[in-house]
Amino acid sequence: MVQPTLRNFALALSLPLILVGLAVAQENQQKVVKKAPVTATSAASGAEMYKQYCAACHGKEGKGDGPAATALKQSPPDLSTLAKRHDGKFPEDFVSSVLHFGVSAPAHGSSDMPTWGPLLSAVSSADKAQVELRISNLIRHLKSLQAK
Repeated sequence: MVQPTLRNFALALSLPLILVGLAVAQENQQKVVKKAPVTATSAASGAEMYKQYCAACHGKEGKGDGPAATALKQSPPDLSTLAKRHDGKFPEDFVSSVLHFGVSAPAHGSSDMPTWGPLLSAVSSADKAQVELRISNLIRHLKSLQAK
C-alpha cells in the first residue's frame, strides 16, 4: 500500500508536468487562416474594402497586426509606413501592381496574400472599370493610413 504522503507528493509532481505537456502540445498546433469567398463591398469606399479584405491580416490601422497575422508564414508588412520606406513618397504604382498581380516572395515560399485583381474582378462582375475604381479607392485609403 502506498503511503498517503508519497501519493500526494507524486500527484503534486505530476500535475505541473501534465500542464507543461498540454502547453507544449497546444503551442505545436498550427494556426490556420480560414479562407472564405470574397464578398462584395462598395467600390466607392476604400475604407470599407480595406476593412473587409485587408484588415484581418494588416490590422485596422495597417500596422500588420490583424487577428490573422500570427497564423501566416510571414508577418504582413506595416502598410502605414509604405511612404516612409519609399523615401517619403507613397509608392502608388507598386501598391497597384501588388493589388493587381499579388506579391512574389521566392525566398520565403509562396505568398499568403491573395492576388486581388481576379478577386475584385469577380465581385465587380468582370467590369474592368469597376476593378480599377476599387483598386484606386483602396490605394487612396492606404495613403490615408500613412504615419505622419
